[in-house]
Amino acid sequence: MNQLLSADITGFTFHGDDVPALHRLRISVARGTLTAVLGGSGSGKSTLGKLLGGWLRPGEAGHLRGRLTLAGSLLEFRGGSADPRIDPAAWSPLVAYVPQDPASMLSSVSATVAEELAFGLENRGTPRPEMLREVSQSAELLGLTPLLDRDPATLSGGEQRRLALGCALIMRPGVLILDEPMASLDAGGEARLRTLVRGLTAAGTAVVLLSQSADDLARSADHWLVLDAGTVTATGPPGVVAASPGLAATGVVVAAPPGRALPARPALPSVAAGDPAPLLDIRNLAFSYPAPGAPDPAPLLAGLDLVVRAGETVAITGPNGAGKSTLLRTLNGLLRPTSGEIRIRGGNIARVPAGTLAAEVGLLFQHPRDQLFERTVLREVSFGLGKLWGRERAAVKAIEALAAVGLTGAAGAHPAELPSSQQRLLALATVLAREPAVLALDEPTIGLDRHGLEALQAAAGAAAARGAAVVLVTHDLVYARRTAHRVLELRDGRLRDA
Repeated sequence: MNQLLSADITGFTFHGDDVPALHRLRISVARGTLTAVLGGSGSGKSTLGKLLGGWLRPGEAGHLRGRLTLAGSLLEFRGGSADPRIDPAAWSPLVAYVPQDPASMLSSVSATVAEELAFGLENRGTPRPEMLREVSQSAELLGLTPLLDRDPATLSGGEQRRLALGCALIMRPGVLILDEPMASLDAGGEARLRTLVRGLTAAGTAVVLLSQSADDLARSADHWLVLDAGTVTATGPPGVVAASPGLAATGVVVAAPPGRALPARPALPSVAAGDPAPLLDIRNLAFSYPAPGAPDPAPLLAGLDLVVRAGETVAITGPNGAGKSTLLRTLNGLLRPTSGEIRIRGGNIARVPAGTLAAEVGLLFQHPRDQLFERTVLREVSFGLGKLWGRERAAVKAIEALAAVGLTGAAGAHPAELPSSQQRLLALATVLAREPAVLALDEPTIGLDRHGLEALQAAAGAAAARGAAVVLVTHDLVYARRTAHRVLELRDGRLRDA
């Protein structure tokens, strides 16, 4: 049979929820095909991917009514205790799911990238010569060969995504499910992924793409499904669905076709000229990560200079591993430079504690879960505001920040229950509520649908309008050109015009 995996879902409801996360949904994937599942934030794409990949198991995670078929084996679910159980040991060799957050797929016990790639093969009992050969081939395929001796925890977001993909592919699954696979990848990584997917489908692997963007990879799919509120609103060939009301009604971002020139930068508000002194002034900055056995590790940042004035937005691009996230972390004291200096409002921050700097430099992490810890969305954005603004004003600032990112209606929800895109917007709200002098945003567009991108653009623009300096790191050149006064590239430790 050509069909490898299918689902006929009457309804799937998480334990404790009254409204089904998925309902009236059918999907079928065959050998050698690419299927794109498109939808906005909260549409159910990741829930569907985890269910198909065996990460959400009916009975344990929630109640499923419907059917799952894998390689000809049918499982029927009625939402009761008599339902069958998915055996991960039998499911995972056939289906691999690569999540939106690649770090959640990594074992966290491997000391090197090579060990992480070998982890699944070791559990399978693969002979060592074969395992070494497979690790080498997978590393070469994904551009990981220079990183084989690196600690996975020290990799950039894009490098971790390539590693997670390698860990899935090395097991040679028949079905590969990719959740927002382009996120954090540089241009070279995106091109490599597109080539990889073409090779996989040509070899008979079924690939399922879950995305909020109808980009060039999605346009190469054989079939599209559009999800909205957990159900299919449009389905068919890309050319047909792209013009359908079902797609237009969602928050799916429709990217420009490949080869089309980037749009010209629109007119942006001019930078305030009242105060000639820059808000952020970086001079001859150098930074090196400690390297075991290397007394003088090669610098990641070397001789870097950057000046950002009040009301100015600067976008920084560059290849994976260039040091973009590292640069942002030096701004608020999480990392201390090897040499050089950073000045905020004219003051050197070298001896300022990171906790104090948080009021001046608001950092949005690339992985928003790293900065979310409270029990409700409102408590999250309110944390620490009382000391900064006073109780009454803090309550107003919290509500205003949630409104700025479109999360007013989620104030009582637990942050962990939000879709990953809304978690990113919540993390942004915690930064906005403090009204820092410098806003440092690390890959803020990842996973955002059209509505989320509009909220991000408006919030960052409002921060610049009140006189903040905005520095954002992104691989999305279209977004960078649309929102920034300047676009710079970080390469070989220095910044230059992009």
